Amino acid sequence: MNLRKITLRHCESMMTDFPDRTEVQAASADLQRRTLVQMPRPLDRLIYLASTRDYNTGLYYHDGLAARFSQEVACEALAGCHREAFRQLFSSSVENLVGQLAAYRDSSHLDPTSFISAWKELEPYRVAVPAGTDSLAVDFLLSNLKIALAILEARQTRRPMAGLGAWPRPSPAR
Repeated sequence: MNLRKITLRHCESMMTDFPDRTEVQAASADLQRRTLVQMPRPLDRLIYLASTRDYNTGLYYHDGLAARFSQEVACEALAGCHREAFRQLFSSSVENLVGQLAAYRDSSHLDPTSFISAWKELEPYRVAVPAGTDSLAVDFLLSNLKIALAILEARQTRRPMAGLGAWPRPSPAR
């Protein structure tokens, strides 16, 4: 069963009528134009869109979008944008993921070491995966995120030592 069918089943459980595809596309465009454009990286969008999902029901909620369209249309538009953010992140190279993690870390205003510790311990990216995503794709992305996190951590711990290389070394004659 594909991801779209599972999400639709969740959204359909609250619907009386199936949302019109053109309305869903209009809502998606509205969401991208008003909200997602402020999040230039797929990682940021994935986490934000996951936060609009009720973890008990799998339904997506966005009051502003629902007010302009309907709750059903908003649910499907959010789900579609969430899947797209996952696809974009899934297609990212490990080096690109390192950059996205670094930018996300910087935007969190946390101490870099605290950020790394929290992400290693809590693995918040696990709950950001859209429901019904292929398990192999999930495993692949989670593995790449762990690798990217390890690279980011290694670069962080190496950075303070970088300045030491510029110090004059004692000569062997001394």
